[in-house]
Amino acid sequence: MDPPTRLLFLPGASGNTEIWRPVAERLRHGAERIHQGWPGFGGERLDSRVQGFDDLLQLVLERLDRPTAVIAQSMGGVLALQAALAAPHRITHLVLAVTSGGLPMVEHGAEDWREAFAAAHPQLPDWFDASNVDLSDQLPALTIPTLLLWGDADPISPVEVGKRLASRLPDAHLVILSGGTHDLAMERAQEIAPLIDRHLST
Repeated sequence: MDPPTRLLFLPGASGNTEIWRPVAERLRHGAERIHQGWPGFGGERLDSRVQGFDDLLQLVLERLDRPTAVIAQSMGGVLALQAALAAPHRITHLVLAVTSGGLPMVEHGAEDWREAFAAAHPQLPDWFDASNVDLSDQLPALTIPTLLLWGDADPISPVEVGKRLASRLPDAHLVILSGGTHDLAMERAQEIAPLIDRHLST
């Protein structure tokens, strides 16, 4: 696999494209950076062509026209894994932070956040909380080098989820940051950037 010439950053359900910028600014890797937003989320204008998560996945796949490392947080991590399953030859590396990773979350003690989040963000598309993806059985087929970043103070995506992903993905390395929350990427950028640079060099 060629080294990445593009770094594609995916936000979570907030659609906040700023979440990864503190990390991106600290990375030494010379690849192009793209911060993907989600139409209808986080202030991004609605797009009539986007009517569900399959359409968001298509937006991600369209960015994979060159060797790309996908760096994703929370909901973006599910889309990153779906993209990797659909087009594994286009992705050189994965970095997944505090995501469900397409695992059933209840059995891992995760806080159910969707209803409260949707109530606090009434502009969200009405299909937002209808997705129920389970990638558990497909993950062992993914051999892309994967860095898993977790905080041990995140009730939305507990450390047990990261451990489960690490056990399902054949080439995964889990790093747990003490005191890290669901905003890990923004809060701990100084620690995370060197970890990603090291991962991208492998």
